Amino acid sequence: MSRVGFKILEIPEGVEVKQDGNIVTVKGPKGELTRTFHPDITIKIEDNVLTVERPSDNKEHRALHGTTRSLIGNMVEGVHKGYEKSLEITGVGYRATKQGDKVIINAGYSHPVEVEQREGIEIEVPANTKVTVKGIDKELVGAVAANIRAIRPPEPYKGKGIRYEGEYVRRKEGKTAK
Repeated sequence: MSRVGFKILEIPEGVEVKQDGNIVTVKGPKGELTRTFHPDITIKIEDNVLTVERPSDNKEHRALHGTTRSLIGNMVEGVHKGYEKSLEITGVGYRATKQGDKVIINAGYSHPVEVEQREGIEIEVPANTKVTVKGIDKELVGAVAANIRAIRPPEPYKGKGIRYEGEYVRRKEGKTAK
């Protein structure tokens, strides 16, 4: 059984957490995030320490307890340090370029695929085979990175495609190998 909900969350210097009922606003050096949580869960802030409490031990409250604690922890870390996902592009002729606020990806299709930068997200192209997605919202950074990866997921025979940095692609043997 997970005990994530019982962990206290220490608020680092420079980060300010405000609570208005079940709406929590976290403000830090990188930006500001606001989220509404379930009204049954109690959130207490005392002396730069945040605790989350549940009213009972039923299944729904146990699930909400840990989820709420994790979401607030992600918000605090996001406005304090930020989040970053890196993607690698592998394949002959596969590359990415940045034009203004758009990223153009050539991934073996008859046309280049354009990815627009969403609000709160910064997409960088440090090299033509690397793409970096940065932001303060962990959920949004992961979603944008997953959408870019979905343009051409890595295939198991030659390993061509877009993958997360450090992702292992399990390779298969071709027809000729016996």
